[in-house]
Amino acid sequence: MLYRLTKTFGGPVLHLLWPTTVTGEEHVPRSGPAILASNHLSIVDSTFLPLVLSRQVRFVAKSEYFTGNPATAMWMRATGQISIDRQSPTAAQDMLDTAAQVLRDGELFGIYPEGTRSPDGRLYRGKVGVSWLALATGAPVIPVAMSGTDKVLPIGASVPRFGRVKVQIGKPMTFTGSEKSARDRRSVTDEIMAAIAELSGQEYVASYTPSRNKDK
Repeated sequence: MLYRLTKTFGGPVLHLLWPTTVTGEEHVPRSGPAILASNHLSIVDSTFLPLVLSRQVRFVAKSEYFTGNPATAMWMRATGQISIDRQSPTAAQDMLDTAAQVLRDGELFGIYPEGTRSPDGRLYRGKVGVSWLALATGAPVIPVAMSGTDKVLPIGASVPRFGRVKVQIGKPMTFTGSEKSARDRRSVTDEIMAAIAELSGQEYVASYTPSRNKDK
C-alpha cells in the first residue's frame, strides 16, 4: 500500500521536476520474475527506475539508509527497498539469497552489476553476482541504461539539481550454464555488461570500479 501511494503521488512530482524519458518499457514482463541490470551513476537511480515502471522493483540497500535520516529511511521503505548489513562478513551472499527469494516470489529485482556508482561516468567491469542470480533462478536479465541522474545528484552532492533523465530498457536476455561455474558466471556477466554498454553508450573500463567509492 505504501509503495503504491508513493508511486501514485511521487511519480507525477518526479516527472514534473525531472522530466524523464523511458524507452523499452514493453520489454519488462507484466508478471513473473526478471532481473533489471542497470548501470549506476547516482544514488537516485534507485528512485527513478522504480517510479517509471508499472511494476514494483525491489533493490537491496545498505542498512545505514534505514537507520539514519528519518525521511531517507521512510523513502527507502516506501519504495520497497531491502535493508542489508554491508559490514557483515556474509553480506554478499545475504544479498544474493535475498534477491533469489524475491525472484522466486515472481517479483522484479534491480541490481547494479558494477557494485557501486561510477566515479567518472564510465561503465566498469561487472561483478558476477548478477550472473549467479540469472543462472541459479533462471530469471531473464533485462539490461537498463540510466542517463542524466549523475547531473541530478552527483557524487558528493546532498541537494538534487534540476535536469532531464533518460531510462533505456533493453530486450530480455536468457542464459544457460551453472551458477557454480566461475567461467559461466564471468561469461554471462560480460555479456550483460556489453548489452548495458550498447544501450548507454558509456566508455567501458575492463576493471572494477575504484574501491574509494564505497557508497551503494
